[in-house]
Amino acid sequence: MIKLDYRDARPIYVQIKEGIKALLVSGALAPGERLPSVRELATQLTINPNTIARAYRELTNEGFLYSVPGRGSFAVPEEDTAKLKKQELFRSFDKAAKDLTDVGVGTDELIDRLRTKEGSK
Repeated sequence: MIKLDYRDARPIYVQIKEGIKALLVSGALAPGERLPSVRELATQLTINPNTIARAYRELTNEGFLYSVPGRGSFAVPEEDTAKLKKQELFRSFDKAAKDLTDVGVGTDELIDRLRTKEGSK
């Protein structure tokens, strides 16, 4: 399910968020599926429940989860999953494009690369 790396510079709650996003986007977490309770997941990962609560809260604010009082947190419905996957992929694309421009790759080269990929479909 979610793997934590204590040597990673990212905070644990961010690793949990990214792990849940990856499960949702990959389809391993079905749309509408109930997530483990904060206490259940905290016990599984042997971390503080407040860390899980923060990750769930942020995922809810970002639109990846929704909460039903007294019932728990759930993955967004299927129609929202495609939109979230697209947003997540564009975030990755934006980061990659920035990293490439930081090392000297020009806009024209990026555009050519996109056109080449488009033609290979």
